[in-house]
Amino acid sequence: MGGIPSRSPALARAMAVLSVTAAVTAGIACNAARAETPVDLELILAIDVSRSIDREEARLQRQGYIDAFRDPALIRAIGSGFIGKIAVGYFEWAGIETAQVIISWTLIDGEKSARAFAEALNRSKPPGSARRTSISDAINFALPWFDGNGFAGTRRVIDVSGDGPNNDGDLVTLARGKALAAGVTINGLPIMGHSRGLYSRFNLPDLDLYFRDCVIGGPGAFLEVAVDFPDFARAVRRKLILEIAGRTPRNGVRVLPAQAGPDTRIAPPCNIGEQILLRYEDP
Repeated sequence: MGGIPSRSPALARAMAVLSVTAAVTAGIACNAARAETPVDLELILAIDVSRSIDREEARLQRQGYIDAFRDPALIRAIGSGFIGKIAVGYFEWAGIETAQVIISWTLIDGEKSARAFAEALNRSKPPGSARRTSISDAINFALPWFDGNGFAGTRRVIDVSGDGPNNDGDLVTLARGKALAAGVTINGLPIMGHSRGLYSRFNLPDLDLYFRDCVIGGPGAFLEVAVDFPDFARAVRRKLILEIAGRTPRNGVRVLPAQAGPDTRIAPPCNIGEQILLRYEDP
């Protein structure tokens, strides 16, 4: 007689295995989604420790972040968010393949956790140092760090501080393009004080314009300029408060403070660091 053929025992077993596998996979995906903690901001702090920054300057940078996360105004900014929580990761970088995670992803949801983050940073080993400056590698290192970090933020930001232009690895604009394509905003904190001695060759008087045109980007991206290393603590506190609150400075992208009259400076090209390096290394 005709009719619908019955399934063989082997086929039935195979279909049962597939059904169980699909259910397990769906359950894992569901559990992973549930495991992500919602936050207002996923923030990566990327701090330059290249050799143009001496030990005292590196200490001033580190102390600036420690003081900022102890500051009541910053703690209030965290609480002012819709969720009232942020996730922060902190690493230091120099040339390519030198990035070192100092504090991995940390949930901050109030005074206690903010001060604990500051204390963990205070107890961390002193900043190291390495040759060259690769802002591009810092961005490339930071970008995949967002994946699987256990948090689901309404914003993702990489916050780059440094005292010189990119001169190692990919062009900085290529790395920036990858970050922007992934929906990540890059903010900047250029440090305008001049290095001394051997590394003074990389001093860039218009570093703020370089950061403005070549480094930062994405929704709400902005700069906060440190006039020199002693000014870093003020600059980083202000920038973090704006960042956490999701605000851009009223006058947009800030460049060098205390300007008198219109800014007539010409911005350096985005490969200026590579040009300087070639100038000194080409016999």
